[in-house]
Parts: sequence; structure tokens; C-alpha cells
Amino acid sequence: MNGMEWKMEAYHYTECGLDNVLIEGMVPCKDDEGDDVCTIPNVLGLHRVIAESIVEREASMTGAELRFIRTEMGMTQAQLAKVVHHDSQSVGRWERNEFAIDQTAEALIRLLAIEQLDLNIDGKTVSQLSERCIPSASSKQIVIDGRDPSHYKQAA
Repeated sequence: MNGMEWKMEAYHYTECGLDNVLIEGMVPCKDDEGDDVCTIPNVLGLHRVIAESIVEREASMTGAELRFIRTEMGMTQAQLAKVVHHDSQSVGRWERNEFAIDQTAEALIRLLAIEQLDLNIDGKTVSQLSERCIPSASSKQIVIDGRDPSHYKQAA
């Protein structure tokens, strides 16, 4: 580092099970072998911001995002299926991207996530959340401002 503060442009955070999460502004540290590594403090806070990003985004969830939200809520596929009035095989197929997530079920899942995870989301009505369940050809990057790990937030 030669006296200069080195910052990563963006850390690709795949440990959460998603391939579309970037954390900006993280400062790496050295491991025992001298390699630059990143530690993720306040993982719960980070996962909360990722969940908020997914729930408030104006595009359908991907299967991996649905699995992330479901596991953050501490639910099995069967438990979630019961809430959205589908069978657990449907939830599994949605999570594996074999079928598109039913839009009505997705709106209900978003409401459930807001409730279960105590998310801070603008536009919490059923109709507002339903309008966000728009099928999309690709998943959008989730970019998190990681400069202050005690207060992760969506990057501007």
C-alpha cells in the first residue's frame, strides 16, 4: 500500500447466495499470508439493506433473490408456500428459475418480508408493491454503500 490508503472499487459479495450484490467503499485488511481480504462486519445490517433493495426494486425477484428473502425470514419452502397458497414444489421451481414467480404471490412475499424483517420501505400498500412485480429479462445489480458498516445503505 506504500503509505496510500487503498480502497476497493466494489466488493462482489457472493457469500449471501446472490451474484448481483456489490459493496462499494470497503477497505481491505491483510490476512495471515499478506493477501488483501475483506471482512464483513454487521452482516445482519448488510442483509437487511439487501432485502430492502430487493423488495423495493421495480422488477420481479429472481429465484436466488426469493431464496435470499425466504431464508432471511427464517422460513422453509413449505412454510412460504402455505402463506402464498401454492405448494412447496412451486416455491422450489421459482427459486431454481424454472418458472416465473407468480406475481400475486410475489407481492404477498414482499409484504411478508416488510413485516417479518421490519424493512423500511416507501410504498407499502399492496397495489404499490404489486406494481413493482414486473417481469424483467435480467437482474439488476444491488449496490451497497459499505463505507460505514454500522449503517449500510443503498448506494446512490
